[in-house]
Amino acid sequence: MSNPARDDFRFPIRVYYEDTDAGGVVYYANYLKFFERARTEWLRALGVEQRVLAEETGCIFVVRGVETQYRRPACLDDCLTIRSRVSRLGKASIDFLQFCERGDELLATGKVLVGCVDRATLRPRALPTGLVETLAPLAAEPSTD
Repeated sequence: MSNPARDDFRFPIRVYYEDTDAGGVVYYANYLKFFERARTEWLRALGVEQRVLAEETGCIFVVRGVETQYRRPACLDDCLTIRSRVSRLGKASIDFLQFCERGDELLATGKVLVGCVDRATLRPRALPTGLVETLAPLAAEPSTD
């Protein structure tokens, strides 16, 4: 894993048999799982535990949109790196750009739009102040919504 204070957080993932189809190629939907793990571990490295955040603030995250591009296949036993960055930080949302790489080779990209909602009502709500303070220096674009 990388230093969480950098623009791009790097999270290593090995491809297991369960991640692949019958041909030993990573099943396309599993890239979304890889991206999810990397975002979760990045937040954890920044000191943000999502379970604690939900308990203390009532804030939970929901994915509101995903755009992926697949360039090259990953295969069984590959060692991958998922790079993640915040492309935009809104008042109630975080947009992430993520990249799946095998060495220097880009395999897949993802743009994941995450919304903050109230755990009890599932209605949009502002990101907690502490989280904004943590993520704002990492965001490519400032809050706009």
